[in-house]
Amino acid sequence: MSQHTDARTLTAPAALGDAPRYRWVVLAVATVTQAASGFFVQGIGAMAVPLQSALELSTSRLGLLLSAAQLVPLIGLLVAGELLDRYNERWVVGLGSGVVAAGLLLGSLAQGYGSLLVVLLVVGAGYSTVQPGGSKSVAAWFDPARRGLAMGVRQAGLPLGGALAAAVLPLVAVAHGWRSALVVGGLVALLGAGAFTALYRRPPGAAALPAADRASQAAPDRLSAAPERASAAPDRPSASPLRSRLRMLREPAMRRILFSGLALVSVHSGIGVLGALYLHDVTALAPGPTAAVLVAVQVAGAVGRIGLAAWSDRSLAGRFLPVLVSLGAVTAGLAALATPAGRSPVAAALLFTWLGFFGIGWYGPWVAHLAESAPPGRTGFALGLVMAVNQLAVILVPPALGLLRDATHGFTVAWAALAAATALTLAATARGRRGAPPGPGRRTAG
Repeated sequence: MSQHTDARTLTAPAALGDAPRYRWVVLAVATVTQAASGFFVQGIGAMAVPLQSALELSTSRLGLLLSAAQLVPLIGLLVAGELLDRYNERWVVGLGSGVVAAGLLLGSLAQGYGSLLVVLLVVGAGYSTVQPGGSKSVAAWFDPARRGLAMGVRQAGLPLGGALAAAVLPLVAVAHGWRSALVVGGLVALLGAGAFTALYRRPPGAAALPAADRASQAAPDRLSAAPERASAAPDRPSASPLRSRLRMLREPAMRRILFSGLALVSVHSGIGVLGALYLHDVTALAPGPTAAVLVAVQVAGAVGRIGLAAWSDRSLAGRFLPVLVSLGAVTAGLAALATPAGRSPVAAALLFTWLGFFGIGWYGPWVAHLAESAPPGRTGFALGLVMAVNQLAVILVPPALGLLRDATHGFTVAWAALAAATALTLAATARGRRGAPPGPGRRTAG
């Protein structure tokens, strides 16, 4: 047998066994890159008060700032997913993170609100590669028994970066101006780009395999989802490549993933655009305590991403159960926040921390379930496609909630709308899950 043939017959667990320690290096660098690339975008919400003061922004215009960085990924995630199925993640993610850094550093020359919007559009283009690229990188290095925990740790990078940004960027913006905060964000992103490019390597043997073989071997347990996917109609030869790939959204598992993601990412966006303003305007917390609560929210989200994902590794009911639990917990938290009890500073801090754990933590098991439910050979595209659809909520929800806040002169309607959306999604996805075959995350006893 030739060396090439031997490489083709190498299974993912065997490949991982050749370098069992390096996968932790991959996990660490993917987590750092995630945190560094999302650092500034995650910190915009914490900078709400100084930005409103410096640029004289309404809440809806502030929400548009949060949406600007997410607009390009609506298409960019699809492009990134296709690139990840064709090229080495090292260069796709590294170059994307470099674009984030360059955009922020050049953006420090921005003159006002319009220029800042353009900067965030550029940042969004680069960031499009980081989410699906990091997820695919980690999925390739970890076997199914550890993949949920690994994905959760990697996804914890985003709220950890947000926690650091909430602690640092408002102070920088107040002391030196919001343009200096862009410089800090650019330098942090540059650090992440350099780390990923220098340290990431594919699993042993993966470089010799075609894309379809690499994806199917890196996540063999996805094939266990075949009973649910078998009902999908086979692609017709006359169908366009894009249309045939989009058909994966018709599969029941993908629809549940999609709807739950749309609802929960809306909650995450709502915390980002309204959290600081609510704590400042309603509970009358000073900027220092407000920043401390937002740091606690992000830390709770990081803990949630790890803890919920680790639970999904061991759940006999499958990886989607922690997502359902998160939908229920978020609904309860938002409903409580919309009551007079939510006006208490202590109660609000506790509720926001609760929302951070579930409203940010859900992403760990969710993205692991998505990676394992993707068709063989299409992991990158599936990640990019579903994340791109999620971008619709990320783009539309912040300005919509800002408009609700401006129109009603309060936060109750906004929190109630989010609670209703998550409750409806919980009812729909839980009902659709009954009677379906167990998902890829299902574990057998013993």
